[in-house]
Amino acid sequence: MARVTNLALTMMMTALLTAFAYFAYQGHQTVTLTGGTQLVTGIGILPYYAFRSFLRMLGAYILSLTFSLIYGYKAGTDPRAERWLIPVLDILQSVPILGFFPAAVYFFVSLFKGSILGVELASIFLIFTSQAWNMAFGFYESLTTIPRDIKEATTAYGVTGWRRFFKLYLPAGIPKLVYNSIMSWAGGWYFLIAAEIIALGPVEYSLPGLGSYLVRTTERGELFRTMVGLLTLITLITLMNIFIWRPLSTWAENYKYEFGGGGNHIPEGWGYRLWWQAPGFREVRLIVLKVGAYLSQAVEGWAIKIEKRTANWHFYRRMMMGVRSLINWILLLLVAYALIRGLIALFGLLLLPWQPEIFSIPKAIFFSFLRLLAAYFISLGWTLPVAIWIGHNDKAYKIMTPIFEILASVPATALFPVIVFFLVTLTGGMNLAAVLLVLTGMQWYLLFNLVAGVKSLPRDLKEVAAAFGLKGFHYLSRVVLPAMVPSLITGSITAWGGGWNALIVAEYVVYAGQTYTAFGIGSLLDTATYGTGNFQVIWFSLIAMMITIVFINRFFWRRLYEEAVTRFKIET
Repeated sequence: MARVTNLALTMMMTALLTAFAYFAYQGHQTVTLTGGTQLVTGIGILPYYAFRSFLRMLGAYILSLTFSLIYGYKAGTDPRAERWLIPVLDILQSVPILGFFPAAVYFFVSLFKGSILGVELASIFLIFTSQAWNMAFGFYESLTTIPRDIKEATTAYGVTGWRRFFKLYLPAGIPKLVYNSIMSWAGGWYFLIAAEIIALGPVEYSLPGLGSYLVRTTERGELFRTMVGLLTLITLITLMNIFIWRPLSTWAENYKYEFGGGGNHIPEGWGYRLWWQAPGFREVRLIVLKVGAYLSQAVEGWAIKIEKRTANWHFYRRMMMGVRSLINWILLLLVAYALIRGLIALFGLLLLPWQPEIFSIPKAIFFSFLRLLAAYFISLGWTLPVAIWIGHNDKAYKIMTPIFEILASVPATALFPVIVFFLVTLTGGMNLAAVLLVLTGMQWYLLFNLVAGVKSLPRDLKEVAAAFGLKGFHYLSRVVLPAMVPSLITGSITAWGGGWNALIVAEYVVYAGQTYTAFGIGSLLDTATYGTGNFQVIWFSLIAMMITIVFINRFFWRRLYEEAVTRFKIET
């Protein structure tokens, strides 16, 4: 019976993939015949749009993962670098995606002279800015919360260099990388709309994809097509959850710290059986795992050989130090060049007559901050108990996590028709609607980080608590909540960063040809970017946002995080 079920599931997936490939090919033919980037809004084109959007997301994710491993490793292992790398990351993760539009347009689009390749690279770069920071923070947190005894043991056994990275740092970061990868993909889907339609004043570049399809049909008030596009996106997200994220989440459980031994976790359920046991898929999975293991061993082996040779051969060691120094100087010069050009441009903007909107920026920041504060407390109010519940209940975790992953990936634009109709029409204003839209950009960062914090509790610690009779409130206050504090603060930092980003879709809504706004820094940025193209307002708004965010992070969140790492890190 099980063999028949697995065979049926295999045939079903093969049929779905074949159908998807056929419609994607037909969509490619249609888009090519209609003029490259011209947007076709017919429902039959959606599989092709889904394929194009997925490729952009995948390219951005590969860049984000590479960036997170390098950046998080440097910040988590070098205290001197940490002092300036983390503040830079605080700024970058809080800059709205619109803030990167000028860089995307003038660097990628101008470099390739407006060709489709330049626009595609610009789109991938913009998606990268919505994925990378959360993963980098998660990997950094994993490295800073490694138990001291484990670090001392690796040092005592002479585990250094690349071997230390592969045997200590990377395994320690796998759980957070997996959970934050889910969140980063959700963030990429969330801002896909802004990444596939790049506008700067009257200049606009559109790419075929689900994001551009959703925004165009929403602007025209074509509710049915919007819902079909949203259903296509949800289907793609669901398939990724079943065949990628759930098996990876279960596999990541093997890398959390335990005081004793623990067996490997094997996924359950029909979706997992298809991936782990079904005929054909099982062989593919084994081949993928063998190739991955071979490549991992090869890379680690070559890295260790290079390290040994450079350690023994003075000449090559000096050469590598010289190359590293040269790369550092090149990077420093590039940063200095970009900074000088930016300061010259900023000075030029200061000399121009100041626009009236600039004087309203402090008031706009204040109103936006109040919306973020309200959305944060609402998020915390429901995510904390839900994370504790599903983190301790395997059945609830298996059922609820996929639902939350899908909801986290739904672009806020898809909610515009409902929110505009029910809230704006009934209340006569956008304030409540803006808070709810900001909520969609904050709550999931908190939830997934809190769930990761609960799931990282060692099994032995739970057993000890049960042996001492800790239950209910005492168990929560003495075991669960203290262990969750680092994840809570990391989630809060990324949630506020996501909230500042979400302002651009929360305070400026276009539906059925009509624009709805709520006064705030997000609406100022949207109006300046999509409407007037006024660089003075754009840059002043971004600078005001960055100053506010750095002040909050450095004098509040970072101090809380340092205290949490010192007091609540689990030691073995």
